[in-house]
Amino acid sequence: MGEEPTHDPFSFLGHPLPPTFDLLRVELAPGCLTTVDEAAWRAAIVIVEQGEIEAEYPDGGRLGFRSGDLLWFDGNPPLVLRNNGVEPVRLAAISRRKAA
Repeated sequence: MGEEPTHDPFSFLGHPLPPTFDLLRVELAPGCLTTVDEAAWRAAIVIVEQGEIEAEYPDGGRLGFRSGDLLWFDGNPPLVLRNNGVEPVRLAAISRRKAA
């Protein structure tokens, strides 16, 4: 018959990317946060590779994301990403390379 589906976590890390894409890696230590530069994250697909983050939006709303979650910030990016957990957070963002 067909192949059985796998349930391994999806990851952008450790896989070669075509030359038309860029990979941005971000690591946040416990208790740390990073601001979201909309231009740098625009149209990027982001995966939470490890840990849990909280995204804080301009309207004051907050959403939590954990390992394995996929995010897309185009159009409504959060202001900050915060690691409220006890382990480091690892994020990987893939976007199309900008033409030179």
